[in-house]
Amino acid sequence: MTKLATILIVEDDERIRNYIKTVLTSCGYSVLETGNAKTALSMTASHSPDLMLLDLGLPDRDGQEILKELRQWTKMPVIVISARGLERDKVLALDNGADDYITKPFGTEELLARIRAALRHGKLRQGGEKTVYSGNGLCVDTERRLVTVDGQNVHLTQIEYKIVTLLCQNAGKVLTHDFMIREVWGPFSNCDTQLLRVNMANIRRKIEKDPTMPEYILTEIGVGYRMIEMD
Repeated sequence: MTKLATILIVEDDERIRNYIKTVLTSCGYSVLETGNAKTALSMTASHSPDLMLLDLGLPDRDGQEILKELRQWTKMPVIVISARGLERDKVLALDNGADDYITKPFGTEELLARIRAALRHGKLRQGGEKTVYSGNGLCVDTERRLVTVDGQNVHLTQIEYKIVTLLCQNAGKVLTHDFMIREVWGPFSNCDTQLLRVNMANIRRKIEKDPTMPEYILTEIGVGYRMIEMD
């Protein structure tokens, strides 16, 4: 079987680690594994895995510290897998550089889908940004600054367009409210989450068939927003 990618599992619970390893190897992934932070950092430097699955509750260091340290020298996608389900833990992990966050217990299909999305996003970061994003009838052409739904032009304001393109460039990844505000309005803006929500509501009215049941831009309650995976 062709190896799809190399994934480093950083999980101190051996039972969970073995379960994830079995799932990944059966799907064709190469797997590295460890139960502590020190070895995880060493293996990342020496083996250059394509993606890391990181538990926050490691015995030697907190996973949030590992995230911050990793982001100083690698763009490798990191998916946090943790029993910490509080919104503040998710937001902190994403702000510290995690590409995604899965709360235990989780399903096999959810895990594999998140891994595929994170790997695609990682390849885009290495290969440069795309100019056309499409999925489920939505098409965003950043070179022509054109947004269409089922072939019909959608007229967005400048801010709305910036929000949509930011989400497309990070399709499949959760973007926190604070990150989106910094990227769209700038780091010194006084804009708040409510203004972001107002713009998001306007965007959904323009691109969604039913804004109350969005197909394209999904809400991660208390955390931020996620664009569906795009081609």
